[in-house]
Parts: sequence; C-alpha cells; structure tokens
Amino acid sequence: MDYSSSLAYLYDLQHFGIKLGLENTHRLLDRLDNPQRRLRIIHIAGTNGKGSTAAALDQILRSHGLRTGLYTSPHLHSFCERIRIDNQPISEAEVVSQTAAIRACATDLTPTFFEFTTAMALRIFALQAVDWVILETGLGGRLDSTNVVTPHLSMITPIAFDHAAYLGETLAEIAAEKGGIIKAGVPVVSARQLPEALAVLQRLSDENGAGLYLAARDFVWDMPPQPFNYRGVHAAVARIESGLAGLHQRENISLALAAAELLLGTLDPAITHQALAALRWPGRLEWCGDVLLDGAHNPHAAVALADYLAEQDLHELLWVVALKADKDACGILTPLLPHAARVFVSALDAEAAKPAGQLLRIAAEAGVAGEELASPGAALQRALELRRPGQKILVAGSLFLVAEVRDRCLELAGVSA
Repeated sequence: MDYSSSLAYLYDLQHFGIKLGLENTHRLLDRLDNPQRRLRIIHIAGTNGKGSTAAALDQILRSHGLRTGLYTSPHLHSFCERIRIDNQPISEAEVVSQTAAIRACATDLTPTFFEFTTAMALRIFALQAVDWVILETGLGGRLDSTNVVTPHLSMITPIAFDHAAYLGETLAEIAAEKGGIIKAGVPVVSARQLPEALAVLQRLSDENGAGLYLAARDFVWDMPPQPFNYRGVHAAVARIESGLAGLHQRENISLALAAAELLLGTLDPAITHQALAALRWPGRLEWCGDVLLDGAHNPHAAVALADYLAEQDLHELLWVVALKADKDACGILTPLLPHAARVFVSALDAEAAKPAGQLLRIAAEAGVAGEELASPGAALQRALELRRPGQKILVAGSLFLVAEVRDRCLELAGVSA
C-alpha cells in the first residue's frame, strides 16, 4: 500500500459519515493497546478558535523545551498536517505504515474517518513518546471520538451556534455537548462565554470537581494596538507581539498562556515573547500580498473577520466566497457584505456547497452585485481580472475554499508554502 492508496482508503471511510459516540473508538484503541493511556493530554473543544489556541499552546510548550504532539482538523493541503510532532507534519511513509497497522485491527469495526485518524494520532504520539499532546475535538465534545481520553487539562474556546443538527438548537444544548470533555478533577480553562453557555460550563465543572479558570476573570489581557499585556493565574507577561492578526486572537493566545501556566507552573517571559512573535496558523487572517484568506465558516467567525476588516479600515473588497451546504448563509454573509464591492461565488471541489443563487440573492439584497463561477480558482481569477490597483481581495467562507486557492495566492505573492 502506498500513500495514494492509503489516502484513498482513509477518505473512503467518510462514506460512513459522522457517528457520534465513543464505543467504536474505545474498541479500536483497545486493539491498539490503548496508546492514550501513555500520554499527557490537553483536550480542546469549542466553536471557534480551537486551532489557533492549540497552535499557540503548542508553540509555547515547544519554546520551553517540551516535545509536543498536535492533532487538529481539517487540513489545508496535506492529510499529514492533521498530526504533527514538534509542529512538523508526519511523513507520508508514517501515514502508510499506520494506516496498514490500524486497518488490520479494524476490519470488523467499520470506523469512520475521524475515528480512524484519532486512533492514528494517539498511536503515533505514544510511539514518539511526546511530552504533551494537544488534542482538538472534531465535532462537539461529549460524543466526539477524541473524548476517549482522560486529559491533564481541558480547554474550551468561545461557544457559538454551529452544527445544530448534531449539537442542539440552543446555546445551552451546544455548551453541554462541548462541555462534555470536562472530567472529574481535571482543571478547565475557558474563554469568555455568553451567560447561557457559561452557566452550563460552570455547572459541569462544579459537578465534576473541576476548577474553572475563566477568561476576563481569572486571567486578563488588554486591547490597545500591539503589543499587548497578559496577566495570568500565576504570572504576567508584558508587551506581547503575536504573529496572529486580529484582536480576537488575543483571547486565544491568553487561553494558551493560562493553560501553559497551569501545566508548567511558570513561564519564561523572553522565551514566551519570541515564541508568540513567531506564531503562525495558515488560512486564518492570512495575508498573501493583497489577498486576505480566512475560514470564517460560521456567524461567530464572520463577525470576528468583520471586526478585523473594520479595524484595518478595509472596504470595497472583491470577495471570493463559497460555503458548505449546512452553513448559515445569512449569518455569515451579513456582517461581511458591508465591506465588499462585489462577490464571486463558487462551488467547493471537496464538499457540497450552498447554491450560488442563494448567496447572490443575499448579496443583492445588501446592495452588493456578484457573479457565479465554476470553481474557486476561476472565482479568484475573475477577482484578479477586475481588481483595481490597490484593491484588496478577500477569500472567506470555508477552510475548504481557502485550501483550494491558497497555493495560488502564495504564488502570486511570491511566498513559498
């Protein structure tokens, strides 16, 4: 089995869809000698900011001399990006060998893609004997495949409406699913939450005897232009300059700093400064020349992007947009359309997308004209053709969209991936 055939097998597992529940993952890990029991794990759930927070924590831990395993999703360009050792994607050869080994143990289990890849990540991290694993949930928390672990620390990023078909129609229901990663006696670091969500997380923490460290209460940051200051549970770090754009990233970075404090007991300010200045998370408020890339795949993320556009006084943008079929089109488009001069709507190569006509109607009602293109690449090319000197292009609405055009954007900007 080579890399291509290994990927073909893995992606075929997506035909089993999303199965919320832990039994299958437990059975698979039992057959792999339960690698998760040999690991020290930080478990992260939430609606937005999981990847950025995980990347920041990974960067801080590595800068303090620790070896890390990082598991995130989705990937942008290569499956290997989902599983990282010291921020380096695993090799294609590792994917091949692990797929073969795990497949041999799973013939009668029919695991889903995410169940299989979660088991793969945990097995690799145990074999590599990393010091800390940063494990991002896929969907929800309570019944997410990653919730087979008993972590040393749980983290919850901002909770908002998304995936209602799986997680519930109210914020309290969604918070209960996300808060399902809270374990007995395991501390929890949480972002600021809306009252309905916070009440649920506080109740779950109290019921489990898990101390809740809450942003803006137990650790704080300030909001002037860069640099910014952080005052935490045990320590303070002044004049932080982050490689991540957007004021909302200050909360994600502060979550990571609070977690690192609890794990390490102390932080070296000089090392922490250097680590955060070098922090990058591709596809999230990422500039490639005059093209801005951002996933912004739900209303909460769209508002954060709109806030950034307002901070930077960015208007008259040419917006390349595509949304997955299950997304809230009005909720995503409405905050961003005031910054757009024209929209270029396409389908997605890898996922079912919202009909272009629906997005164009929403844009037209906001007074923004647009057109439908056959593919993300064609939409980007059309925006480039119509762009006036100095005019910026926005690519946003889905990480799958960003993934499909990012290489071209980097090429145009003269930057290597």
